[in-house]
Amino acid sequence: MDLIAASAPAAALRGSVTLYLLVNAAHVLGIGLLVGAIATLDLRLLGLFRASALGQLAPPLVRVAATGLGLAAVTGLALFSTRPGTYLENPAFLAKLALLVLALGNLALLHAGRPWREALADGPVGARLRLAAAVSLAAWLGALLAGRWIGFLQ
Repeated sequence: MDLIAASAPAAALRGSVTLYLLVNAAHVLGIGLLVGAIATLDLRLLGLFRASALGQLAPPLVRVAATGLGLAAVTGLALFSTRPGTYLENPAFLAKLALLVLALGNLALLHAGRPWREALADGPVGARLRLAAAVSLAAWLGALLAGRWIGFLQ
């Protein structure tokens, strides 16, 4: 952990309020893109927005979510590098990581299955997809809340 905290990017973030602010703002933007797109897609799978075909709605939402995930991951790692030991001792941070693993695992299972491909081709949205959407929504929102909780436990 000392090696991460001693890295040049971590030192730059700790030494510049402006740089830290910009990276933190980019992290929030990434989370907004990610959770906004995923929540919209999950809600569609759960039965809302039925006027919008899933096959048309899903591809751009998945790209927006992937962009948000990439931005949030890169900036999150940068923020983590400033105090890795402190974060690893924070129960909210550990909860956030666990929820991210759950959310990403659920995502991988969802996209690997035939029901997802069939739903994108305007097939039915069955119970398996609705369950995956509910788990997804709960996991991503839980990770968001745990992330906000981190600062209250430091």
